[in-house]
Amino acid sequence: MTRLTETNLPAFAVPKPGYDRRALKGGIVHFGLGNFHRAHQAVFLDRLMNAGKGFDYAIVGAGVLPSDAQMRDVLAAQDYLYSVVEQSAGASNPRIVGAMIDYLPAADALAIIAKLADPETRIASLTITEGGYFIDAATGHFDPTHPAIAADGKTPFIPKTVFGLIVAALKARRAAGIPPFTVMSCDNIPHNGRVTREAVVETARLSDPELAGWIAANVAFPNAMVDRITPATSDRERALIREMGIEDDSPVFCEDFIQWVLEDNFPAGRPPLEDAGVEFVADVTPWEMMKIRILNGGHAIIAYPSGLMDIHFVHEAIENPLVRAFLDRIETEEIIPVVPPVPGTDLTAYFEKVKERCANPKIGDTIRRLCLDGSNRQPKFIVPTIADRLARGLPVEGLALESALWCRYCAGITDSGQAIAPNDPNWDRLTAVAALAKGDPATWLGMADIYGDLGRNPAFAAPFARWLTALWEQGTEATLKGWLGR
Repeated sequence: MTRLTETNLPAFAVPKPGYDRRALKGGIVHFGLGNFHRAHQAVFLDRLMNAGKGFDYAIVGAGVLPSDAQMRDVLAAQDYLYSVVEQSAGASNPRIVGAMIDYLPAADALAIIAKLADPETRIASLTITEGGYFIDAATGHFDPTHPAIAADGKTPFIPKTVFGLIVAALKARRAAGIPPFTVMSCDNIPHNGRVTREAVVETARLSDPELAGWIAANVAFPNAMVDRITPATSDRERALIREMGIEDDSPVFCEDFIQWVLEDNFPAGRPPLEDAGVEFVADVTPWEMMKIRILNGGHAIIAYPSGLMDIHFVHEAIENPLVRAFLDRIETEEIIPVVPPVPGTDLTAYFEKVKERCANPKIGDTIRRLCLDGSNRQPKFIVPTIADRLARGLPVEGLALESALWCRYCAGITDSGQAIAPNDPNWDRLTAVAALAKGDPATWLGMADIYGDLGRNPAFAAPFARWLTALWEQGTEATLKGWLGR
C-alpha cells in the first residue's frame, strides 16, 4: 500500500494525472471542497487536463469555516491529490484526480479575497449545499437580514460568508481595473445562478449600493444542472481504497453516472469543458426541473417511508416492494405529468435510469443522507410540484402522503421505536411542530417558510391530515399498502 502523494504517483497502476501539474494555474477558486465537488466539477476538469486542455483553470480551494481546516490539512498532506472510485453494480474503478493545486487557509478572509482579486482567477465556483444560500422559503428570495449576512454588511472588509468574500473581491477588482470573474454555482437548487446573483448583489447592497448595481450589470452568474450520487466518506470507504493499494485519507466513492448541463455565460473565459462531456445550453431550466423534481423529488419519496421502516441503504429501499411501488406511482401519476418537456430527453426513460442508479448496491448511499435537511429540500424538490398540480386543479394524494411521511419522520422515532438522531439544521423546531401535528395536522402545514400558503388549500390539507393520522394509527407499512391497494 502506497501513500498518495505527487512523488508516489508513478507507483499507482490506476488512471491518474497524465499532465504536468506544475504547469497548472489556479483559474478557479472553489468554495466547498466536499465529496460532490471532488467527484463532479473536479473530475470534469481532470478529464479535460488529461486531454491536454484547460491548464489555466486548476482549482484553488477555499473554506469559510474554521472546521474546513481539517479537510485542507488532509488534502495538503497529499499534494491536493485524492482518489475517486466510480462504482457500477458490477465494478469499482478508481482514478486519481489532480485538478486541485492549492487550498487557501480556512476562514482567512484576506487570503481568500486576495486570490479572488488576482487576475489569474476567472471563475469563483460554489458547492455550499442547498441551505448555504440564506433563502427565505416563504418568499423564495435571499434573506439579507440573516445575522451572518447582516454582519458582513456592517464589516464588509472582513467578511465571513461566501457572499461577503465574493463582494469584497469584486470591489477590489473593480478598483484595480480588473474585469470581474464569473460566479458559478454547482449546487442542487433551482436556478442556482439566479439565486447566487441575488445573494451577491443583495449582500453588496448592504454596504455599497453603487457596487451592488455594478455587480448586477457586469458579473455573470450562469445557471447549471449538476448530478452525481456521491455519499459521504466513512471508514468503510477508507478501508476499501486501502484494499486497492492506495493510502488516501480522503477518497471519494460515487456512482459511474455523471451529468453537468451549464449555461454558456462566461465573459471572463472558461475551460472547454464540452470536450470533457459537459453540455452547454442557452437555458438550463428544462434539465434543471427534470432533475430536481424527478430525481431529487424521488429521493424524498424513497427517504421517509424507508427511514420510518428502519431501512438503512438506498438500494435496500428500492428492493422493498412497497417503497418501489410508492415511488413508481407518485412519479408516474403526479410528478412526471407536470414536468415540462426536455430537449432530446424521454422523461420516462430518465426516471427508469434514476431507479437503476438508486438500485446500485456498490454506492452504499444511505437513507439517512436522503432524509437530511428536509426543511431546505422539501420547498425545492416537492412543494413546487404540489403547487403546480393544485394550480391546475389536479389531485395531490401521493405528494400529500410524502409530506405526511416527512412530518412523521421529524417526530424523531421510527415505527419500531428507534430514536432518529437529529437530521436537519432545524431539527428541534421540526420535532416540536411534528409533535403538535400529531393532534392537529394543520400545525405542520402552518410552517409558511416551507409551504407558503399551500397549507391552507383544502385540496392539500385534507389528504395530508388523513395520511398523517393513518401513519400514527396504522404505521408506515399499512398506510402505504392502503394507498397502493395492497
